[in-house]
Parts: sequence; C-alpha cells; structure tokens
Amino acid sequence: MRRLKCKDLLSIAELSREDLIYLLETSKLFKSRYYAGERVINVLTGKSLAMIFQKPSTRTRVSFEVAMHELGGYALYLNWNDLQLGRGETIADTARVLSRYVDGIVARVLRHSDLVELAKHSSIPVINALSDLEHPCQTLADLLTIWEKKGKLEGIKIAFVGDGADNVLNSLLIASAKLGINISIATPVGYDPKGDILRIAESEAVRYGSVIEVVREPEEAVKGADVVYTDVWVSMGQESERAKRIADLSKYRVTVDLIKLAKDDVVFMHCLPAKRGEEVVDEVIDGRWSVVWDQAENRLHTQKAVLALLL
Repeated sequence: MRRLKCKDLLSIAELSREDLIYLLETSKLFKSRYYAGERVINVLTGKSLAMIFQKPSTRTRVSFEVAMHELGGYALYLNWNDLQLGRGETIADTARVLSRYVDGIVARVLRHSDLVELAKHSSIPVINALSDLEHPCQTLADLLTIWEKKGKLEGIKIAFVGDGADNVLNSLLIASAKLGINISIATPVGYDPKGDILRIAESEAVRYGSVIEVVREPEEAVKGADVVYTDVWVSMGQESERAKRIADLSKYRVTVDLIKLAKDDVVFMHCLPAKRGEEVVDEVIDGRWSVVWDQAENRLHTQKAVLALLL
C-alpha cells in the first residue's frame, strides 16, 4: 500500500481522482479479505487514533473504532466537552498536545473552520468525521456501494432529492464530478448547493465529463436515475428551523411513486439516520430498492482504507 498524497482528509476536494479510486480499490480489498475470514489485518499495529466528537454518532464512531481495532491499532473516544476544549483550551493547543500522543485524529465538529484549525496545528493526519460543510467518509462508502451494485461509476446518474446545501451532498457532488458520475439535484429555491462547492464540482465536471444539474421538480431529477439519494431535512444544529424546513421540503419526499420514475434497477440510498415519513417513506427504505444497510456496512471497509492509507 502507498500513502495518499494529502496529509489530511477534511474535504473530498483534497483527493485527486487517482487517490479517490485507490481508496475505493483498497476498501474493496479490505472487504474481500473481511468476508474471507481475515477480519484482523495488522497494518497499524502500535498506532493510536484520537476520536473527538462534538456531535452524536452511531455509524461513524462504531465503524472507526472497529476499523482501527481490526487494523491492529487502538482508538480513543474523546467527547469534546470532556476535553479541556470544553473549558476553553484553544483548538491549536489541543492539536499540538494530541500530536505528541497519537498517530491520527478523527473529528466530528459543529463548524468546519474548527476542523481546519485542528489540522493546521496538528503534525499528524486529521480526518473529517462530519462537519457542517462536508462528510467525505460517508461519500467513500456511498461510492463503494454504487460500484458494487452497478459494476461501474462513470456514466451513472445519481438523483439527490431534498436539501441541496446538505453536507453529505457537498462531498458526494465533488466526488461524482471527479469520477464522471452525473448528478441531478432536486431542491427548492433557497436550498441550492453552496456556491464554493458547486464551483469546485463544476470545474471537475468539465475535466472529467460529468453532468451536474439543479432542478426544482423531484420527478425531473429522478427520471432515468440509477441511484436515488436523500438525507434528513433537519440536520443536527438546525432544530430551530424545523417547521420551515419541513414545509419547504415536503414535496421532496421519496415515495414509491417517485422512485418508480427512475430506472427499473434503481437503488435507493440514505446516509442514515433516517427520519421515516419525512424525507422517505417506509415502503422505499424497507423496499426492494433500498441498499442502505450495505451502504452503512461499507463505512467500516472504507474507514479501514482511509486509516491505512493516511496513518
């Protein structure tokens, strides 16, 4: 295995197309060996990982902890408020101290700028475990799942239905552009993708032949799609906007009638946790289209690849 060219993984934009593909190939290798009974592969023996969490987590925390264990290393869970960070120590000072103790940092934060500050003052790799701007580790699992289900990535059409400024979509949008995946985003006025993210994605799309479009009608986005993807309408930290967001996004619910407008072999994806009955109905997330459990499992295998290739 070779190391990635980037020191940190804060954004999908930091990964070259070649490194993105290499991460997916390595994830596939780890997964094949996992199912061959080789769950523990000691490539990180003696390495330690600090995991700083400012927000709740199920899939991210468990997959990183298990991944580190199965690579022969040790993961240390650190709640933001249990650290001196919660009492006012600067992020820079925390970064300098942790760099003397551990070999890498995983951080789930409220503000992406805090993640950037952490990486700036760390001499060790920092991995984005979700921020308000991006969720690159989720996107790697998404791409692995699509590759498994469709046998390819280039030329695939993803329809994302819901909040176009979603942090999960931000990472997926950039990665799709780099890999020649077409993406159609159905979102209401006022929820369009962030300008900086869209500009990065559009630049990569020109280079690699992807098509990116933003439309208002979910039916238009879903037509001819290989993948229909959605996320919660009210993310952590947006609770005060709940009533408005539900009203604005109500017609973007993924229903059986909507998903039937896509290709016959369409798959439904959701990063989870799902708010059933809001962004998706039970009949879809539990139906024949759904690959959300495979998608969730793939967090483990892609996390292994990220850790192995960065640490």
